[in-house]
Amino acid sequence: MRGLTFLRRALRAVATAIALSGALALLTAGPARAGQNASVEVTPSTAEPGTRVNIRADCPDGNNRQATVQSDAFGRVMVRPDNGVLTGSATIPGNKPPGDYQVNLTCSNNNTASTTITVVNMSKPSQGPATGGGGTAGGGTGTLVLAGGIGIVVLGLGFGLYGRRRNGPLPR
Repeated sequence: MRGLTFLRRALRAVATAIALSGALALLTAGPARAGQNASVEVTPSTAEPGTRVNIRADCPDGNNRQATVQSDAFGRVMVRPDNGVLTGSATIPGNKPPGDYQVNLTCSNNNTASTTITVVNMSKPSQGPATGGGGTAGGGTGTLVLAGGIGIVVLGLGFGLYGRRRNGPLPR
């Protein structure tokens, strides 16, 4: 009983500490100010030519007006208001050479932000590696495995019946 009282007091102390630290964090954070800086994000940030990327932007004017995103990776795109943020998408052209490309956001109030997108060329091989003729992977092994499995089951049933006959019937 004494251990239970100690546990309850310890839990109250932990809960009080958590509550106080949360209140302290709220007091020191100050008032939230929306949209002090512009920002732009491209997802995925590393992509192959031909890939469609999503753009998410934030402008200090409250994100209620469209803005422009420009990059040598995909050209010029208008991002439009969508649930409190600016969104859009673009496709990287199939012939775009690999490299890092700057992505620049210009808001309607001329605030700007930038990020980088990396275009990679992950060419796929036209055939698999030369590892031999596949001589050990000949046909017919599936039939052999099936026949062996059936043989093992029949053998197991035979031993089971032999053991039962020799020891007599099992008690019920």
